[in-house]
Amino acid sequence: MYKNKPNTIPENRLIIGRKPVIEALEAGKHIDKIFMLQSAAGGETQVIKKFCKDRNIPLSYVPQEKLNRFTRANHQGIVALAALIDFLPLQDVIDQVVSAGEVPLFIVLDGVTDTRNLGAIARSAYCFGAHGLIVPISNNAAVTEDAVKTSAGALEKLPVCKVPSIQQAFDILRMNGISIGATTLDNADYITKLDFTGPVAVVMGAEDKGVSPFVSRHADQLIQIPMSSNFDSLNVAVASGVVCYEIFKQRNIKS
Repeated sequence: MYKNKPNTIPENRLIIGRKPVIEALEAGKHIDKIFMLQSAAGGETQVIKKFCKDRNIPLSYVPQEKLNRFTRANHQGIVALAALIDFLPLQDVIDQVVSAGEVPLFIVLDGVTDTRNLGAIARSAYCFGAHGLIVPISNNAAVTEDAVKTSAGALEKLPVCKVPSIQQAFDILRMNGISIGATTLDNADYITKLDFTGPVAVVMGAEDKGVSPFVSRHADQLIQIPMSSNFDSLNVAVASGVVCYEIFKQRNIKS
């Protein structure tokens, strides 16, 4: 299944073997993902699993062929992928924003799986003053070299917060008095008619399906971008740019 697919991950991002992975985790190194042999067992694997659970690191169980494709070294059934950026706890970022006397603005990704879209969204968010990007660990694109390149460096400047789930993100945001808006194609208020001068997080949905049913049900406000009626929708990265600009305009440009 894997043997004919080339490995495109640079070797300097790989951490190979059980002890090196544990040492990296203990040192606080940021990890994008850990790949573990399906049959891996023993105390060290349990330690790694606990780190993954405690730090919201995706853990993928894979066959031997997948690990062999990463490296010819003795991987002992474990290969980790070092992160290109440092991920920050969402609560810490919110605290920093509030302490600075600023009004929080976050962009939340809900099923955005294209790495270039991720990078483009980060670029718009950073340019228009967002304080952070919130990325649930499942069903979203990883921060890859392509994502960083597409972001024009924004992913290295804009705080990125990984959370276990969209629900946990909502809980933390609401606990801090941040309202939640979600983009949709219809049955919603136009973004130009809404007030975004208060603390807000806006959810951008998947490229094909939009936001998930959970987000539609639990968002405080569903929002829609006005556009010509003879076309289906905007690309999610473009839509994110429109949303971020509208919020920036309301907060910074006086008519």
